[in-house]
Amino acid sequence: MSNALKGAHVLVTRPDHQAENLCRIIELQGGVAVRFPVLQIVRLDGQSDSQSDDPPTATNPLTQLSKYRWLIFTSANAVNFALKANGGRIAQFQATQIAAIGQATAKELESADLQVAMIPKTGYDSESLLAMPQLQHVNGQDILIVRGQGGREELANVLRSRGANVSYWEVYKRVIPDIDTTEVINLLEQDLLDVIVITSCEALQNLATMLGTNYIRRMATIPLVVISDRISSLAAEMGFMRIAVTGCPSDLAILETAIAVINGE
Repeated sequence: MSNALKGAHVLVTRPDHQAENLCRIIELQGGVAVRFPVLQIVRLDGQSDSQSDDPPTATNPLTQLSKYRWLIFTSANAVNFALKANGGRIAQFQATQIAAIGQATAKELESADLQVAMIPKTGYDSESLLAMPQLQHVNGQDILIVRGQGGREELANVLRSRGANVSYWEVYKRVIPDIDTTEVINLLEQDLLDVIVITSCEALQNLATMLGTNYIRRMATIPLVVISDRISSLAAEMGFMRIAVTGCPSDLAILETAIAVINGE
């Protein structure tokens, strides 16, 4: 075991089921992983209320997947919950071309024996996927985006501007977990929290909600490790002063960035 993190307390805010590997490698590098999930991923039953100008939601998509030219998964969670909604069966998903928004999503699809026909060559967001040649000329094509409730609209909006017919299949939702905040508050009050890891804008907003304004102000001077410029911009708006952006969203990249922060690199 290395001591690259020098006993630093690293706040890991990922959902429980996605945090274990990151916590493990933090501890292997001599850090203390403080598990504090600020998001809980739960199955979405039924359709959410929407206004008339909201993007359309696919109705019973499992019965009509063959009509779609592209089936786009926006996250590993989207893959997992779509499979659960289909009883774990994958045959129906093989009826159309599948796209993944990033490497983690593609890996989850491949683990389920689903072939990924398109993945961004660089990047891991909607903009990267939209830059792919296959999505430049989609006029008249039917495209289904599999995602969580209330995700970003950039992907669908741009595809529609290119003439595609885009529907959503929302298979999960993100909620704020009901957990005890005592450990994190104690660490803050004792100035023992050294690094905070945030992997989405929603996670950062939930952290503020769960701890309250006063404690977020105390966190503002603690180094924040984030995985995108978009999260970095939001953190700066919220008053965080020491923000480091990883080169990619992988656990290893997060770890390397945290080590660099701790060692003043």
